[in-house]
Amino acid sequence: MNVNKIKELADTLGFECLENVPLSRYTTFGIGGKCPLMIEIGGEKGAAELVKALSAEKIPFYVIGKGSNLLVEDGDIPMVFLHMGKDIADISEEEGVISCQAGAALSAVSAFARDRGLTGLEFAYGIPGNVGGAVYMNAGAYGGEMKDVIISVTASDFFGNIREFSAEELDFGYRHSVFSGGGYIILSAKLRLSRGNTHEISETMAELTAKRKEKQPLEYRSAGSTFKRPEGTFAALLIEECGLKGYSCGDAEVSVKHSGFVINKGTASFEDVMNVIEHVKKTVFEKRGIRLECEPEIIRRG
Repeated sequence: MNVNKIKELADTLGFECLENVPLSRYTTFGIGGKCPLMIEIGGEKGAAELVKALSAEKIPFYVIGKGSNLLVEDGDIPMVFLHMGKDIADISEEEGVISCQAGAALSAVSAFARDRGLTGLEFAYGIPGNVGGAVYMNAGAYGGEMKDVIISVTASDFFGNIREFSAEELDFGYRHSVFSGGGYIILSAKLRLSRGNTHEISETMAELTAKRKEKQPLEYRSAGSTFKRPEGTFAALLIEECGLKGYSCGDAEVSVKHSGFVINKGTASFEDVMNVIEHVKKTVFEKRGIRLECEPEIIRRG
């Protein structure tokens, strides 16, 4: 894969370029092979230019934030990764509307809202992702979802055209948005929140944080909930009923603390995790007749 033109364009835009990057450093699972080029995105217009150039050169690419809903295969990954991080993470507020770029951490946006006495984003405080990823999958927890607060989203198509999507155009559903089918990269979002009491907002955040620590295996690396919620029931309940708590392959294990999580207890490989996932899916279908779907996106070499 010849990425010299892309690197030259990124350099011209003032974006930092990293070569032969271990993707395990960029995923919460701590798993993943190397990519030939990682570009730190530093602006919305520049991101659109890069995507246009990548598409024109027919170079595969992937946009990554905190890598908290991602499982990447080991070995060399022949793709350019565009990292939405600290260089595209501005947050601002005007009359109850928060504008935040795709690389802003959800926890940072939630804290920003709290400090300004704005309520409605408490549910997102402990979600370990960035704004872009949260919009992409309509992230949610404890009764709240991104669709509840989004006014609009700015994104670029693969031809470099930037447009703003209204809330009505975003096709939000359970872990789904209009962006789930590909074709766009998310650049920023606007959120409408309500005036509230800073102390009460802080208390709610503290309560939800305590619940997460109590019920989720946060002491281990994972990609959060491994399976989507099946209609009418819960994946964790089905997995536990099938006697799969603690099932392991190598250092990949169905958490004994929360069976909805497949965790990396140390040096789990991609294959270890996939073996556990496939065994869980097969067993649940055989015993309960329900097909579980993976929640994290899976990136393979081919």
